[in-house]
Parts: sequence; structure tokens; C-alpha cells
Amino acid sequence: MDKFADEALIEVSSGSGGNGCVAFRREKYVPLGGPSGGDGGRGGAVVFEVRRNLRTLVHLRYKQSFKAENGRDGEGSQRYGRNGEDTVIPVPPGTVLKDAETGEIIRDFGRQEGSFLFLKGGNGGWGNIHFKSSVTQAPRKALPGKPGEKRRLRVEIQILADIGLVGFPNAGKSSLLDRFTNARPKIAPYPFTTKIPNLGVLTLGDRDIILADIPGLIEGASEGAGLGIRFLKHISRTAALVFLIDLSQDNYLAAFDILYKELDAFSPDLVRKPRLLVGTKTDLGNGGEIFPAKRLEELKARYPEETVLGISVFSGEGLEELTAGLGRLAAAGEKEN
Repeated sequence: MDKFADEALIEVSSGSGGNGCVAFRREKYVPLGGPSGGDGGRGGAVVFEVRRNLRTLVHLRYKQSFKAENGRDGEGSQRYGRNGEDTVIPVPPGTVLKDAETGEIIRDFGRQEGSFLFLKGGNGGWGNIHFKSSVTQAPRKALPGKPGEKRRLRVEIQILADIGLVGFPNAGKSSLLDRFTNARPKIAPYPFTTKIPNLGVLTLGDRDIILADIPGLIEGASEGAGLGIRFLKHISRTAALVFLIDLSQDNYLAAFDILYKELDAFSPDLVRKPRLLVGTKTDLGNGGEIFPAKRLEELKARYPEETVLGISVFSGEGLEELTAGLGRLAAAGEKEN
């Protein structure tokens, strides 16, 4: 997912209808053949189709203009024009279509699957066979096809996952995702290793839980600091949240309050989601002294109303308990949604 793209501007156009035809029967021994002009075909439509195998909008970065085929013109001998081919635009689950100028939400696909007919093609024009009457036996009138429609759209994707992993840079989110799932995010001991959301699947019995590693937040993220709002929006589609707090950092007691404040400033709905607090790196120490165990107890004491667990991805400590906790959290998130 190095080419992760979560936004794209595109222009879409439905096809115009074909023109009706003015024609008359020209057969031997039929000197006054009547009108025989056929109708034009309907223009192609613009259709969006949700495909579960897609995860990004990178394909819309390479092609930004989509136009359906025009309907063919009608012909003589009452031959109707062929309808234009639809243009089908594939999008991943979680896609939101917005008007590029007004920002109005046109369609929020969410977890829905299937197709959405966005723009209909123009109707084909009538041929002159429709205009014959007792007064007008040889009408030389036909109608042009109706034009198609054109719109500019902003297409956005918001990651869909059961549980979002939230924390400061280098808090251990990618390491946890790597340990629990088949995802292979980039991991390194420096901040902002994760530049894009990573997804992984944790299998518990017959249940698959989708985990999303959201790029690290910093104070001021809700105002655009760091990776900011661009990735905060991906958290909004998760059913539940896991706050990862690095117990080896000196701000371990203030970390949750800062993260909570940033999420609440971006959207109060985020802090209402079911959540779990996880103290990470319980195996690390300072100068030979392993102190995170004490810090974990202090974290639990500071937030007595929260469920707080401690883990070490390196040693495996607490991972079995966390696995069970994630199962309960995902179930709670389903009930809330």
C-alpha cells in the first residue's frame, strides 16, 4: 500500500442520446412509402460499483475523466440506434462521493456493496415514424438526442475496520498489527514510520476482526498538525478503538488525555466508541531497571473506569489477554453500530 490514495478529483459524464432519423420507404412498386426513420439509442450511464478487493483510490489518480458512450443515431427502415455502453467506476468499501464545488455528500457507501447509478444517459431522439398523422403523411421531422450530464466529484475513502489502533508515533501500533495479523507494516524505532493506514485481519475462532493501524497522532492533530486531519477521518469508520500508550515514555500518564482531546475536537462521536487502553513495551527499562510494570499500575489507578491492559510485543506478555479483549471490544462495537 505504498501508493495509498484516499482522495481523488474526477470528472464524470453520461452519454448523449442518439438523434432520430428522417427517412422514407423506398421500395419498388411503393412510390409513396411512408416514414421509416428509427429512434436514436439512449446514452450510457455513469455507475459506481463497490469492490471489496480494492483498498485505495490510486486507480482514480491515473485516470481522472470518465465518459459513457453516446447512443447511436437512428437509421432508415425503422432501425433503432444502439444504446451507449455504461461506464463503470470501481471503488472500495467506505467510499464517499461529494460534489467537488459544494462539498455536498452525494453517496456514502459505508459497508454497502453493489452498484449505484449516478448519472443516467440522455434519451434518444424520436425518428420521423412518430410524427405521421392523417394530416402529415410524409413528416420530415425528427428529434435530436438529449445531452448527457457532467459532474465534477471529490471521491474520498475512509478506512473500514472493526478496531482502530490509536496512539502517538512509535507507540507500538505497527508492531502489534504485525504480531497479530498477516499484515507487514513498516516498523522502525523512530516516529512516523507509518505514513499510511495499514489493515490486518485477526482471526478468533470463526470470526475475523479487521484491525487498522492509524498513523501516529500528535498534539494539535485535530487542527492539522503532523499527519493530522487526513488520517483522523479514517478512525471515524472504525467500530471501536484501542489506545496504545508507550510506558517507556515520560508522558505515559498524560498520553490518553491528549489523544482523547484530539479525537473529541475532531468529532465527539469518536470518543463515544467502545475502547480499550493498552500500555505497551512492558519489557523495556532504563539503566537496567524494568519500570513499566509500576507505570502500568499507575495508569490503571489514573483511569479506574477504563479497561487497561499491559503488553510486550517482543516477549509476548499480555497478548493472550489482549486477544480476548479485542474479541469483546469488536462485539461491543458491532452493538453500537
